[in-house]
Amino acid sequence: MNELKQTTPKASHRIESIDILRGIVMLIMAIDHIREFFHHGSLIGIDPLDLKTTSPILFFTRWITHFCAPVFVFLSGTSVFLYAQKRTKKQVAFFLFTRGIWLMLAEIFIVNFFWQFSYGSFLMLEVIWTIGLSMVLLALLQFLPYKFLLVIGITILLGHNLLDNIKIDQPAAASFLWSIVHVQKVFFPTPHFIVLVAYPFLPWLGLMIVGYCLGKLYTKASAIRNRKNFLFVAGVMVICLFILLRFINIYGDRSRWMHQKNGLFTFLDFINATKYPPSLLFMLMTIGPALIVLSVTENISGWFSRFVIVYGKVPFFYFLLHVLLIHSISWIFYLVSGYGSGNINFPGTVGFPTAVGYPLWVVYLVWLTVILILYYP
Repeated sequence: MNELKQTTPKASHRIESIDILRGIVMLIMAIDHIREFFHHGSLIGIDPLDLKTTSPILFFTRWITHFCAPVFVFLSGTSVFLYAQKRTKKQVAFFLFTRGIWLMLAEIFIVNFFWQFSYGSFLMLEVIWTIGLSMVLLALLQFLPYKFLLVIGITILLGHNLLDNIKIDQPAAASFLWSIVHVQKVFFPTPHFIVLVAYPFLPWLGLMIVGYCLGKLYTKASAIRNRKNFLFVAGVMVICLFILLRFINIYGDRSRWMHQKNGLFTFLDFINATKYPPSLLFMLMTIGPALIVLSVTENISGWFSRFVIVYGKVPFFYFLLHVLLIHSISWIFYLVSGYGSGNINFPGTVGFPTAVGYPLWVVYLVWLTVILILYYP
C-alpha cells in the first residue's frame, strides 16, 4: 500500500511539476517583454536575433524566451486532459469552447489595451488568441479516439512545414484566413488600421493536442517512476532529433543555418529556429528540454520550487498583470527622465517614447523587480 501511494499522484492535488515548469517559463517570459519596453536596441528596431548586429548576451536574452510560448501551449493541453478526467466529453467541450472564446476576446480587448494603453489603430493577434482558438477546435477534436487524436497532433507537428511555400494573397478574405492558419502577416483593413496575425494557429494546435495526449501519463494508471523515465528519455530523443534535422539542414525550418564569423556565432545560428509560425525545429528545440524538466522536477521540494509554483498556478492572471505592470513602470521611467506626453508614440504598438532606452542590465533589474512585485498578488 505504501509503495502504491508513492507511485500514483493524488487525484485531489495539482501536478506540481507542471506548475513548476509553467512558473519557470512565465518568469522567463517577462524578460523579453521588459526588453521590448526598456532596451535601447528594441526602441530603435534592432532585432536581437540578427547575427549581424546582435551580441551573444542580447541574443540569449531573446532566445531563452523562445521556450515560453510552446511550453505554455503544450502544458495547456496537458491541463485540459487532467481537467477532463472527472467530466463528460460534453462538459469538456463546453468548457473548452467558452474558455477559448473568452481568451480570444481577452486578447483583443484586454491584452492589446495593456500593451498599448489605447484602442488605437493596431490590433495584435498573439499567443492568448491562438490558445483560445486552439481550445475552440480542441473542443471538437477531443471527441476523437485518443490514439487517432495523438496521430493528428504528431502529424501536424511533423508536417506543417510542408505548407510553408503556399501563398494566398488574393482575395483578401482568403489571405486573412490563411494567415490565421499558417502564415504570419500584416493586414490593413483600412488605411488607418493594422491587424498583425503574429501566431497562426495550426502548429500551436498540433502542439496543444500532443500536450493533451501527454496528460495520460499523469493519470492514476501511470506510475511516477515510469512517467519520469519516459519523460526524460523522450526529452533526450526530441533534442537529438532537433540536432539531427538541424544539422541536415533540409527540412523542418524555413531558415537554414550557415557558418558564421566564428564558432560561437555559428552555434547561435544553429539554434536560431523560426518562431513565427513555429517551425518543427523550433518546437523540438523547446519541448525536448521541457520534457526533461518535467521529469527532474517531479516530487522535488525547496525554496525555488515553492517560489515558481506561485506563478505557475495562475499563468493567465500573471500574464495580464505583468504586461500592465511593465508598461506602467516604463512610463514612470520615461516621465521621471524628463520626457512628456509629446515624446510618446501614442497610440502605437506599445506606446514607446521615441529615441530613448536603457542597457541590458536595466532590463534585468526591472525584471527582478517585476517578478518580486507580482509574487503576492
